[in-house]
Amino acid sequence: MQMDERKRKILRAIVLDYIATAEPIGSRTIARKFDLGVSPATIRNEMADLEDLGFIGQPYTSAGRIPSDAGYRYFVDCLMDPQALSEEHRETIERESTRQIHEMQEVISLTSKLLSELTNLTSIVLGPHKARSTFGKMHFLPYQPGQVIMVIVKENGVVENHIIDVGENVTAEELQHVAGVFNQKMRGYSLDQVKRSMLHEIYSELSRQRLLIDNALDMLRAILDDQNEEERIYLGGTLNMLDQPEFRDLDKVKTLFKVFEENESLRKLLHPYQEGLNITIGGENTLKEFQDCSLISASYKVNGLTIGAVGVLGPTRMDYAKVIAIVDFMTRSLTEILTGRKK
Repeated sequence: MQMDERKRKILRAIVLDYIATAEPIGSRTIARKFDLGVSPATIRNEMADLEDLGFIGQPYTSAGRIPSDAGYRYFVDCLMDPQALSEEHRETIERESTRQIHEMQEVISLTSKLLSELTNLTSIVLGPHKARSTFGKMHFLPYQPGQVIMVIVKENGVVENHIIDVGENVTAEELQHVAGVFNQKMRGYSLDQVKRSMLHEIYSELSRQRLLIDNALDMLRAILDDQNEEERIYLGGTLNMLDQPEFRDLDKVKTLFKVFEENESLRKLLHPYQEGLNITIGGENTLKEFQDCSLISASYKVNGLTIGAVGVLGPTRMDYAKVIAIVDFMTRSLTEILTGRKK
């Protein structure tokens, strides 16, 4: 059975109407709402074929039809008209993105908040993994006799501060020299790209400042060897799920909210670091708790290196074109902020 143009138009009408109303739709309603140029009887026959193809279903006897996961997938891949981001949403994102924000955590938290507010759905943002953050620069701040604060600034804006022992005879000029060598050798490398040979080169060049280098290298090795630090998950708008007709079932909501507390499950859901925009619909989600949901996600980068992902989770009946436009623009905006092109 072929998917001809008439069937395509009818499937598109069913999906668009169900997204808007959350109510099953029948042939007479389609004929009244959509100018397809055919009778309700013809539409009814075509709907029977679409049901045989697995694109629509009947939730209960004597009801109209609703899209299946396969119907949504065909709609997204073949029938959906791309939607430009509304001027109102664009202005909101650009206004919020130009706020004076100094910490990476603030940027990610803001992104999560904006996504949930603009979509009225649930946002999931995966913060960067420590090892994927590239080294920007190091400098030392006086702390107390024999100690300094070693400040490591990543190129994604993350700042790490560590107090280290340096000995009481180290001068400010020596500290500046040490920081300069680290900055020259390591700038632009992610922490998992830093080779031990590079650390030995630094050690050799700075062997006169033995105590300072020993402690700085120990701190860097601790960062390099920390395999247990996981990306932080930022959730926004979890209560928005309660506004969706599909989640009026209290048991279903409890199950969903329980998974929201499990970071590892959310990481799996996001498929982190896949390139481009990703759309998973209903049963395509590997976690059974999310098989009544769809997820639209995309990765974000710093200096060309993919370091995290953002996503919007909602019912399979979500407005795909609108959410895709928001996620795409928000991801590009986040990449610009973290790369330093948007001030």
